[in-house]
Amino acid sequence: MNLIWFLLLVIGTVFAIINGKLDAFTQALFDGAKQAVEIFLFLIGIMALWLGITKIIEDSGLVNKLSKFFKPLLLKLFKNIPADHPAIAHISLNMIANFFGLGNAATPLGLKAMKDLQELNPDKETVSFEMMLFLVINTASIQLIPFTLIGLFSQYGAQNPTAIVLPTIIATFISAIVAITVLYIFKYFYKDRCSKY
Repeated sequence: MNLIWFLLLVIGTVFAIINGKLDAFTQALFDGAKQAVEIFLFLIGIMALWLGITKIIEDSGLVNKLSKFFKPLLLKLFKNIPADHPAIAHISLNMIANFFGLGNAATPLGLKAMKDLQELNPDKETVSFEMMLFLVINTASIQLIPFTLIGLFSQYGAQNPTAIVLPTIIATFISAIVAITVLYIFKYFYKDRCSKY
């Protein structure tokens, strides 16, 4: 990756010199670095807020209530997870974070869920079907309100930053259905390998 960045920088510098636009190239580098830091700080703020809310939810006992809401659906999808296992709670919170477009905040919750699923995995050297299914759902991540995108659009002066909501719902819903369907198709064709999971 370092080599790729180095090549991009060298090629950009060479073309800027050839075209006599070295000043504009230098200014673009500094502007890009500034914007990267601003976006980074903005995303850290969103992530810290959501993780704080998540901690409050966990400490207040709302996790159990949220888990109960998602439990019937999750138990149908993840048939090999016991009903009282903590993986259900972590998967629920991960899905909620993804629903609200808080992918960065969903990551630590996803890691906790994956750790819980690994505990249930009969073969620690391979990935269980439940782990694959969770990864597919987490990656597709159905979003109802993409707060992160709306915030970024607002920050950069979009006239209607909420216009992204409906297309996001449709696109992520379709991607989740397609991803889960493809996974089950692969499970069907490789059922001999998946039978032990």
